[in-house]
Amino acid sequence: MRTVKDLLASKPHAFNSIGPDAKVIDALSMLNSVDLSYLIVMDNGEYKGIFCERDYTRNVILKGRNSSTSTVREVMTIDLPIVHMNETVEHCMNKMITHKTRYLLAYDADKFAGVITIHDLLRQVIMNREMVFDNGAAAKLLEHEEKGKVF
Repeated sequence: MRTVKDLLASKPHAFNSIGPDAKVIDALSMLNSVDLSYLIVMDNGEYKGIFCERDYTRNVILKGRNSSTSTVREVMTIDLPIVHMNETVEHCMNKMITHKTRYLLAYDADKFAGVITIHDLLRQVIMNREMVFDNGAAAKLLEHEEKGKVF
């Protein structure tokens, strides 16, 4: 069964990071240039949160904030579920479903190791269906995503 460690090893090294004091407009520009749905917010090499498209819509647009004056720190997500390197892809799927999220934070002991996304998990399911899950976790994840229940 594939693990978080395997998922992270198969991903390119993260280049999508931004500082917490960056302006939201700069973060949006960076999201566009890296063609990803999230940025890792780092401060002096330490993980602080993520900034994603939903943070923009929910915490900037819907709250009437200005993208040119608001900082990433003010709108980023900081309370994502954590997984560890030895946990399985199936465990990650179940955690995403339970917490209704598209992102999980991966830690190696106490050190931030990366972000696992819903797309990382779905790629694994497609590529390795029989190796990835024992029960219907992937089917549940796909069902929730289609109904818009995973965010």
